[in-house]
Amino acid sequence: MKPNSRQASTSNLLQKLIKTDDLGEFLQNYAEEFSIPPFHDFITKTCKEKQLIPEQVINRSAIERTYGHQLFNGTRKPSRDKALQLAFGMELTLDETEYLLIVAKKSQLYPKIKRDAAIIYCLNNKMDIYETQSLLESLGITILGEA
Repeated sequence: MKPNSRQASTSNLLQKLIKTDDLGEFLQNYAEEFSIPPFHDFITKTCKEKQLIPEQVINRSAIERTYGHQLFNGTRKPSRDKALQLAFGMELTLDETEYLLIVAKKSQLYPKIKRDAAIIYCLNNKMDIYETQSLLESLGITILGEA
């Protein structure tokens, strides 16, 4: 997972899209750029790359065990909060978390939303899910998994 190179190519892709005269040709030429892996494949691959065991990630995410395994085997689709909880369980960076949200087909974190700002802060400060939940609760913000 290389979010920095993804962002650079996204910027390039946007510039090419703006300059194109033929959308059909553009979409055909850059078809591979539009492919997003299935969520369960992506989290499984990310675990392998980071040498993590799904069971440990589920525990560190504070997600109910059965539900967590259903996310990993593809029988369930995550809510935005569950995807964020997995990001904490996998100790993802902010950029990696943003891409995880894209793969989950959920809205990315937006710093002008108080709850999202707090989550961004927690990710940047490498807080775990329990520290994050505690901080959210202390600020009177709905904790992850209860939205």
